[in-house]
Amino acid sequence: MSDWNFSPPPPSELGDHDVPQEGLHLRGRRIALLLTGSIAAMKAPLVARALRRQGADVVAFASGEALRYVTEETLEWSTTHRVVTRLTPASEHLSDSAPFDAYLLAPATYNTINKMRHGIADGVVTAALGSALGRMEQGRTKVLVAPAMHGSLHNAILTESLQALARMGVRIIPPREDYGKHNLPEEERLVAEVCRAVSDSPLKGVPVLVTGGPTPVPVDSVRRLTNKFTGRLGVEIAVELYLRGADALLVLAGGAATPPTYLPCRPAATFDDYVNVVHEELGRMQARAAIFSAAVADYRPEAVLPGKTPSGGALETVRLVPTPKVIEGVRRAFPDMHMITFKYQEDVSHEQLLDIARERLAQGYGAVVANRGEERGPAGEQVAYLVTGTGEPVRLVGKPEIARGIADYLERALTAS
Repeated sequence: MSDWNFSPPPPSELGDHDVPQEGLHLRGRRIALLLTGSIAAMKAPLVARALRRQGADVVAFASGEALRYVTEETLEWSTTHRVVTRLTPASEHLSDSAPFDAYLLAPATYNTINKMRHGIADGVVTAALGSALGRMEQGRTKVLVAPAMHGSLHNAILTESLQALARMGVRIIPPREDYGKHNLPEEERLVAEVCRAVSDSPLKGVPVLVTGGPTPVPVDSVRRLTNKFTGRLGVEIAVELYLRGADALLVLAGGAATPPTYLPCRPAATFDDYVNVVHEELGRMQARAAIFSAAVADYRPEAVLPGKTPSGGALETVRLVPTPKVIEGVRRAFPDMHMITFKYQEDVSHEQLLDIARERLAQGYGAVVANRGEERGPAGEQVAYLVTGTGEPVRLVGKPEIARGIADYLERALTAS
């Protein structure tokens, strides 16, 4: 920790109300953020800005009780729109002139959930919800509800209301459970739910497995051999697919990357764990596609030394032998599944890299993502080439762009198949 030298902040192109764009999953989408009288309403400005970071246009509807916990001015600053606090002759609750793609009730109190279930429209938020449910039944919008309340308020009446709303088609977002309460989930979880709800991607509902990270092999009961890769790209790919609505599952081997809490993930501590988990999950989920970005170990000790080898002395020679090729085993076990594999090389030319990728492609894989350790983007980003059976290789710079390129390709490939 160091002291501040009292210098001004570096300049930024972002204005006071602007947010940095993290994605475009909500670009062109209008989202109604509905607030009710819970202390969790204080988080609404953060939720609004998180939605905007995915490109959303956000309008807040707030009850009088909600405005006890967050100010109208703060909501206007975070959404850049006037807050709807009462109904006027403009019929804001109907939103006919500018319809919403989704309504997010967050936080949703005990009172509002039960009123919503029974069709009571006695305020600005409940009236908007009544119209939203009608539009949802007509297939014109999505409605999402994030309950937030003390545990003692979760009674049979609430359970019945939640079940009834879910049967109608409302997405009930699971709360974050802590200290005997239903707490509002993290902003990124709420945004992910909205992205999935409004997605019109061909990948929506498609089961896809993604792997990432290194697969350590044991030397003794304590030590392992591994590589430098972290699994961050695998996380990025899985998140991109998940936000598009795919039923994505990440198998994350022993790396340093941490996936978001909302992302379905299975850990794999070692090479053997990785192989077992991949085959188990592919069989369970009946995946239509799998993306193998994991940096799988090529070698393992011929024999694992017993116990913990004493430190301080020279380690006896450890003989390394090749590991089985996991993707070949997967291809034999699941011949109809679309597979995207990765190929990392060093000390080869660009042309040699692409030749190696095409050789892999000729073995029956859907696509190959190839990259060289020596090639980096202008800011040091990873550079990869998506090589398919048609067209020229696509150059992708940076992990987010690589993830989007793979998802775009998979949309086309699965639509054509």
